[in-house]
Amino acid sequence: MTGATAWLVVGIVGAGTMAMKSVGPVVLGGRTLPDRAMSVISLLAPAVLAALIVTQTIGGNHHYVFDARLAGLAAAAIALRFRAPLLVVVVLAAAVTAVVRALF
Repeated sequence: MTGATAWLVVGIVGAGTMAMKSVGPVVLGGRTLPDRAMSVISLLAPAVLAALIVTQTIGGNHHYVFDARLAGLAAAAIALRFRAPLLVVVVLAAAVTAVVRALF
């Protein structure tokens, strides 16, 4: 892909993103969504974030990769379950990942 083609793709994706984001306010016109729809929408962002994290952690080039990153992710999940502060979660995940990489 040449530089001009890449920028064309970036422009098209950006325009598409802006068009999709503008559909909501245009269609709703200031009305609020029903409670059931709002509860589904509020769960969408954490689900997408979790899917991205898992994909980046164990997804390799056309195969799954189970390495030290998965141990760090497990440590972060456990720390979050016990409602640890975010800084503690990040430091713990990094430390567990480093220890597992050093041992194996």
